[in-house]
Amino acid sequence: MDRVSGSYNVVKEAWKSLKESEIYNMHKQRMIAWRNGPAMERLEYPTRLDRARNLGYKSKRGYAIVRARVRRGGSNRPKIMGGRRPRRLAYNKLTRKKSLQWIAEERIADKYPNMEVLNSYYVGEDGYYKYYEAILVDKNVPEIFNDRKISWIAEPQNKGRVYRGLTSAGYKTRGLRTGRKGSAKSRPSIRSNNRLRR
Repeated sequence: MDRVSGSYNVVKEAWKSLKESEIYNMHKQRMIAWRNGPAMERLEYPTRLDRARNLGYKSKRGYAIVRARVRRGGSNRPKIMGGRRPRRLAYNKLTRKKSLQWIAEERIADKYPNMEVLNSYYVGEDGYYKYYEAILVDKNVPEIFNDRKISWIAEPQNKGRVYRGLTSAGYKTRGLRTGRKGSAKSRPSIRSNNRLRR
């Protein structure tokens, strides 16, 4: 047991200081391959086993790992052709209201509609993309709804949880990680407090 936990610690420390670790050259080669590969790919094993296990992944039937890439930076809108002064155009340099990790989770959920996103974690970035891996759970598999530790995800109130900001990345983007004090206008949502940003 100590040997297993020790190996997880080695992986964890390597990812903490990636540029100084032994896996950095291998990681750079991965970035090149991922950039030239598909935007979304289902994997047999997680890239960061320690992080995946920490977030609820188990190597058994009903669990899946999918990697997705999202373009970095802000967003833009189609240019408005009506007349107005330039500062009121607001078609570039727009900050997204969702984190890139949340966007990646939603795209993965769109691709695999029969599964629920349990959680996700960062696996790398280059000059153009950020890469995330999401842990998916198939709620229709007997091994899932008979396991009392994960069977909650098969209940109807957890359907489409990623689209309602109920994953960890969603909670963080909605400002719900600060505790009760100072986040009164964020609970239960900014919409219910009439604070939707325009």
